[in-house]
Amino acid sequence: MTASHNPGGPENDFGIKFNIKNGGPAPENVTHQIFEKAKVISRYLETEIPDTDLSQEAEIQHGGLTVKIVDPVHEYVVLMKSIFDFGAIKRFLGEFPHFKMCFDGMHGVTGPYAQRIFVGELGLQEASLMNCTPKQDFGGGHPDPNLTYAHELVEHVRNSGMDLGAASDGDGDRNMVISKDSFVNPSDSVAVIAAHASAIPYFSKTGLKGFARSMPTSTALDKVAAKKGISVYEVPTGWKFFGNLMDAGKLSICGEESFGTGSDHIREKDGLWAVLAWLNILAVQSLGQGRQVSVAELLQAHYQEYGRNYFTRYDYENVESDKANLVMAHLQKDLQSCAGSSIQGFEIASADNFSYTDPIDGSVSTNQGLRFTFSDGSRIIWRLSGTGSQGATIRLYIERYTTDAGQLGLEASKALSPLIGVALSLSNLVELTGRAQPTVIT
Repeated sequence: MTASHNPGGPENDFGIKFNIKNGGPAPENVTHQIFEKAKVISRYLETEIPDTDLSQEAEIQHGGLTVKIVDPVHEYVVLMKSIFDFGAIKRFLGEFPHFKMCFDGMHGVTGPYAQRIFVGELGLQEASLMNCTPKQDFGGGHPDPNLTYAHELVEHVRNSGMDLGAASDGDGDRNMVISKDSFVNPSDSVAVIAAHASAIPYFSKTGLKGFARSMPTSTALDKVAAKKGISVYEVPTGWKFFGNLMDAGKLSICGEESFGTGSDHIREKDGLWAVLAWLNILAVQSLGQGRQVSVAELLQAHYQEYGRNYFTRYDYENVESDKANLVMAHLQKDLQSCAGSSIQGFEIASADNFSYTDPIDGSVSTNQGLRFTFSDGSRIIWRLSGTGSQGATIRLYIERYTTDAGQLGLEASKALSPLIGVALSLSNLVELTGRAQPTVIT
């Protein structure tokens, strides 16, 4: 029972997440059955149980009910120590004492986990943590780990010259990785982790079964997969699609552009796992080279080897539903016939309305977003969500790929500017919606 990353309580958000036996989100065929059952409920049973002390592990009987209390922090630490090379990380921190790191729990659930791992296990100072006391209202902030809502961390990392800054959201599944001179785009983050998977003991033991990303996420991961000769899957947005591939033994590492990264150690995205993956990789690289390797160096080396996928997302929120539908209809009108045409110097190689046939259960997901791919590997994608009484959100994803050595170190906004112009011209968005600027840029 959760409010996810939103404030919870009687006057705020509340929901139920139902996970099936693999530990992942229930797929649509299960939630549909639950919905059908809910429509015919005729009675329910209730009982009263006394207040239960949740601070100690125990198994308590209340009439015919058994309440089992576990220590999830302990269980998680044991799991992480079986995945990552804690010994190498400790050696790295000992040999490079000037390395500075800060983790921001954003007053969400990961605070106690960060305390146990970074301070208790790895020996970092308490000053390496901020906002790690969970609060029901998240301390009045919005616990989204991005440059906007984690601005306190961003300022601290830049002002204090931190070598690694990281944040996780309210329910601990998403993450952000930054440094004093770099922001790691989530699409790049999963690609870098995949490229350096051999540094992580878990993957040395299990092997790399495959990679996957959500369709709007940049194709940076695809470049790593191609070079390593590993399968890569492009799936609709939603972690349940990754879970099916994991259960079938086809997937090891996956990610979404919306700050979600994970592996087959569990069937959910895992914010702390991603942060530890970066710390493990930095440790192995630094120990191997005999010098402290920075986040910026790691990124630039990656771009030199695989090329760079500049990426941004524009969200136009609360657009009148009729106007939002007009934009999508305008784009779809010439979707089938635009391949081969050029616009502002960019040649359209293909265009489609993305659909996905699950290779495991055969289920089909349609209308997942309008996708334009250009001959240079760049992409523009539009997705529409929330077409109810409160209006709709138009999400525009822009990705520009380059292998030109002289173009690998540009400001993202400069690199993407020409393609943003193409996107707005193709969609006629400003004219059809009256929106000159997006609500949020990530």
